Amino acid sequence: MEQQKKGIIFLIGFMGCGKSTKAKQLAQRLSCPVIDLDDEIVKAAGQSITDYFAAHGEAGFRILERETLHEFAYPETCVVATGGGLPCFFDNMDWINLHGKSVYLKMEPAQLVSRLQKREKRPLIKDMDDPTLLQFIEQKLGEREPFYSQATYILNAFDLSAEELEKTVFP
Repeated sequence: MEQQKKGIIFLIGFMGCGKSTKAKQLAQRLSCPVIDLDDEIVKAAGQSITDYFAAHGEAGFRILERETLHEFAYPETCVVATGGGLPCFFDNMDWINLHGKSVYLKMEPAQLVSRLQKREKRPLIKDMDDPTLLQFIEQKLGEREPFYSQATYILNAFDLSAEELEKTVFP
């Protein structure tokens, strides 16, 4: 059965839903590499995402993000944590589903606010208080849900174990 556990698994969802953490946990369970696309963008840009955003704006960042998604040399089996907005631009969601399995780690807006207390490294929300952040998340989730809902699997990410995630992706 182990040989069936092959392929690229893309974790998508709103910032703070646990994509990076769950990617590391699932990759450890599968004994495969974990790729954090935000880390790869930082390497490609030679600067932090916050600095890149400031220099090039969101449009410039989204282009670099798409190029990184498409051009990265993925191993045969790996777990990929994407940025929260990545599935919602260009043809990214179609590309993800064509090249692997996608998992939407879904969370309620209030849960996301409670998980997003350290905001300084997140350019879109760094200056927001909790009520403003909640309103922002509700609006953005409304915009992003049509993209996120194209995922191969949709899982409630609150209290999701790596074992449950693995059983979903490799039943």
